[in-house]
Amino acid sequence: MPGTTHLLEHMHEGLLEAGCDEAGRGPLAGPVYAAAVILPEGFHHPLLNDSKQMTRAAREELRPIIEREAVAWAVEAVSPQEIDEVNILAASILGMQRAVRRLSPRPEFLLIDGNRFRPFDGFRYATVVHGDATYASIAAASVLAKTWRDEYMTALAADYPEYGWDRNMGYPTPEHIAAIEKYGLTPHHRRSFHPKALEPTLF
Repeated sequence: MPGTTHLLEHMHEGLLEAGCDEAGRGPLAGPVYAAAVILPEGFHHPLLNDSKQMTRAAREELRPIIEREAVAWAVEAVSPQEIDEVNILAASILGMQRAVRRLSPRPEFLLIDGNRFRPFDGFRYATVVHGDATYASIAAASVLAKTWRDEYMTALAADYPEYGWDRNMGYPTPEHIAAIEKYGLTPHHRRSFHPKALEPTLF
C-alpha cells in the first residue's frame, strides 16, 4: 500500500537506519543466521534485491561489496539448541537484536523484514513485509545472513557428508529426510522441528 510505505518513510526520514533480516528459519539442521546493516546514503547496486530472488553467485558477489561499503554490519548465529529452547521465531528475533547491538555507530531506526519483532534497548523500529524487496538495507542484511549461513552449512557438510548440507543447507529435502531416516539425528539438528515424513520413525 503506497500510503503505508509513505508513512513509514516519513517515520525514519533523516535517521541513521539499519536493515535487519534472517536466513534459515525453515531448515531441520543448523543455526538461524541474522544480520543488521547500515548502508551509506544513496547506496545502490544493480544486483541487490530480495536475496531469495538472487542467484547464489550474485549473493556471493555482493557480500564483499556490502561488507566493504557498509557504514556498519554484523552477523549473528543462533544455535539449534537455542532454537529448541525458545522457538524459531524468538530465535530469529534474538539473532537480529544481537546483530543490532554490535553495530557502531548505533542506528536510530531499524527496518525489520517480516511482520514480527520485539522492542529492546529503546530502539525505534518498523516491520516491513517483503522488506528485502523494498529497502536496500534489508536486502543487504538478507544477503549477508544467507551467504554466511550457506558458508557455514557447506563447511559443516564436510563432517556430515551423508546429509547433503552443501546442497540442501539443512532444509527438509527428500535427500535430507532420507539421510535422517538412515543415519539418525546429529548434534546440529533441531529437535523441535518435526517433519511429517519422519513422524512414524523418529518422533
